[in-house]
Amino acid sequence: MATRAPGLVEQHPATGVVPTGSAPAERLPTTGPRTIPTWVWALPPVAVLAVVFLYPLALVVQESLAPGAYADVLASASFREALLTTVWLAVASTAGCLVLGFVLAVVIAFVPFPGGKAVSKFIDVFLSFPSFLITLALLFLYGTVGMANGLWTDVTGDTTGPFQFLTTPWGVLLAEITYFTPFVMRPLLAAFSQMETAQLEVASSLGARPLRIVRQVILPEALPALAAGGSLVLVMCLNEFGIVLFTGAKGVTTLPMLVYGKAILESDYAAACVVAVVNVALSVGLYVLYRGVSRRAGA
Repeated sequence: MATRAPGLVEQHPATGVVPTGSAPAERLPTTGPRTIPTWVWALPPVAVLAVVFLYPLALVVQESLAPGAYADVLASASFREALLTTVWLAVASTAGCLVLGFVLAVVIAFVPFPGGKAVSKFIDVFLSFPSFLITLALLFLYGTVGMANGLWTDVTGDTTGPFQFLTTPWGVLLAEITYFTPFVMRPLLAAFSQMETAQLEVASSLGARPLRIVRQVILPEALPALAAGGSLVLVMCLNEFGIVLFTGAKGVTTLPMLVYGKAILESDYAAACVVAVVNVALSVGLYVLYRGVSRRAGA
């Protein structure tokens, strides 16, 4: 008996060719899911940003445009003094953080000691601390009635202790360096973790001393991370308010403190907004510098 292969047709004497298999089903046009335009997804975050940030900023700029506000504030001695104090504190704090952060990062990364990994992890936790917490700790240690002055008066019988520097610009400088140094150490430790230790071993085998290895091998590798961390610290020091407030340094007036004084103490909102706009302009300029340095550093 002859077999018929699948897909062949049989010849009918009267009607002609009739396919043996069933006719293929008719395909219906299919439509994919409707895609939402990309710009629609951007509307919610833009709306939140406009309400929370852009609208209040626009109000500050509008208030600062009061007649004669900029001329009066920019010509005042208090503004010039606050601007100079803000700049030198930010620059000095950044320099101190760079030096101290580099030394500590080199020790943690390349000098083996018990608990080194725990110290490295603690730096990540330290970054989440509020600035006033560090200031309060310094007040407990070196404040007018702090532990150091208490020990001094107990031993010598004096009525006051010798440590009175926290209410001076040097106290603010110490507090800012203490708080912001880990912000320099974090990118440095990340850069050192990717550094090839073979370079250090070759330099050591050739007789190079540790200081020369640090200067000629480690420091060049650390420059991008130092630049990125230093730029970030400079921006943050420029806008620091809590440290200056909690140290009680009455003779230290920075731009954020001047905004607080004009708005809260004097109710001069136009002058406060002018100072705020100047501070924002400086911060944005430094932030652009920070992003440029970070991009070059690969951060």
